[in-house]
Amino acid sequence: MKVTLSALDTHESSFTPLVVIELAQDVKEETKEWLKNRIISRKKDGVRRLLTSGIVIQVFPLHDNEALKKLEDTWYTRFTVKYQPIDSIRGYFGETIALYFGFLEYFTFALIPVAVLGLPYYLFVWENYDKYVVFASFNLIWSTVILEVWKRGCASMTYRWGTLVMKRQFEEPRPGYHGVLGINSVTGREEPLYPSYKRQLRIYLVSLPFVCLCLYFSLFVMMIYFDMEAWALDLHENSRSEWTGILLYVPSIIYAIVIEIMNRFYRFAAEFLTSWENHRLESAYQNHLILKVLVFNFLNCFASLFYIAFVLRDMKLLRQSLATLLITSQIFNQIVESLLPYWLQKKQHVKVKKKVQALKADIDATLYEQVVLEKEMGTYLGTFDDYLELFLQFGYVSLFSCVYPLAAAFAVLNNLTEVNSDALKMCRVFKRPFSEPSASIGVWQLAFETMSVISVVTNCALIGMSPQVNALFPESKADLILIVVAVEHALLALKFILAFAIPDKPRHIQMKLARLEFESLEAFKQQQMKHVAENLKEDWREGGKESAP
Repeated sequence: MKVTLSALDTHESSFTPLVVIELAQDVKEETKEWLKNRIISRKKDGVRRLLTSGIVIQVFPLHDNEALKKLEDTWYTRFTVKYQPIDSIRGYFGETIALYFGFLEYFTFALIPVAVLGLPYYLFVWENYDKYVVFASFNLIWSTVILEVWKRGCASMTYRWGTLVMKRQFEEPRPGYHGVLGINSVTGREEPLYPSYKRQLRIYLVSLPFVCLCLYFSLFVMMIYFDMEAWALDLHENSRSEWTGILLYVPSIIYAIVIEIMNRFYRFAAEFLTSWENHRLESAYQNHLILKVLVFNFLNCFASLFYIAFVLRDMKLLRQSLATLLITSQIFNQIVESLLPYWLQKKQHVKVKKKVQALKADIDATLYEQVVLEKEMGTYLGTFDDYLELFLQFGYVSLFSCVYPLAAAFAVLNNLTEVNSDALKMCRVFKRPFSEPSASIGVWQLAFETMSVISVVTNCALIGMSPQVNALFPESKADLILIVVAVEHALLALKFILAFAIPDKPRHIQMKLARLEFESLEAFKQQQMKHVAENLKEDWREGGKESAP
């Protein structure tokens, strides 16, 4: 779309647009008129259809510069350790993004006890890699309790915002969904129809084999990494120089970078496949995409650690690999997700300012500059990548931090900078997203709880492998295995009992919700009684007319 000054000159009109719609260059006038009428009549499916057909290129709301400046001043412009203005974030970006930043803040504070315990544990048991029983036992309790407490905090926030008992809305077909035009049997509307069996064939005959192939390739790369580790170790043992000592860390660093690159390439492929599967609803699309990405990322990031811990049983190498993977991934993500986009956006801003300065001096082109600048900004694709990063971080800490106690401390330091870099990204790098109401963090709650279950099994296995526990069973390893399995089952049972015993909603919120339900039922009864009374009164009047002479 070519932006003309006649449409944006603030001298000619005091109108300030809230949403920008960019059309393709060859759009006809009658199409523009049709779209304008659809917007005026509030027909929601108009823009969706044009996005699907490619007539509309993008739709985005403009930033409110005054409100954004106030939010920035209280959020990230001063680097201090403080609570975030979650309610202000919700007021500007909506509940979905506010919940992410709320969870990021909560998770960072939840990591502090593990970090505080890990620092002295790391300092005093530095060379003894096998004394991790106490730390592993603490991880078992911590990984369960923090998720249950979060659900209560989340309920308090969403109740305050009015979205806790949000009614589920009927979902419209997502942009990009295609098929033969027909009548939807549920809504009675004309829309594309696509047979379910075709989608299932695409999932099981194409997507599933592709995911399996990617998983196999990930394991193949992992074995190359172990070959590199063996080569570096042999070289160091033969020469014992300072350079070969540094070289021992090179394979882990290379592997960590390769993991991040593979994760991103796989993400693009997973998005393409999930879109090609042609899901009608955005929720179905997101669920299939999350499942694909989580399975690959889990195997790609943690397979080597499981192999070192339970096949090689080399705790020194496990500590080295975990530290390298965690720190390298954090640095890589900060550069790729925040610093690089911010630098590119600053360069784009300079180009736009030069274009505006080339205009006539008597024209107020502030709005023109804002529209052109934000049109070129990246589109925020949702909280998927942000939650995925926290999910992997939670895995590193809950699964193996007993072997590398500094993992939680590095995670806290990363998240303190993550809060500010993500805030900068939302305010200055991406277009302002449309507000989306949410009652929780959705499927990510289940993902974190699944990781918590895996951490119970992993930490129990590590405890069973420790020399302290093995010394208690010098003769019968079968008894040790049975006891470890029994303890693991008991802890899983305790975990599910705790999850059931700790209410997801605080008591005072339960009472308020019950009160609201009672009042709504009473209002409904009164409305019903009023309706019945009016009907009886009407019947009495009709009966009186019929009996009159």
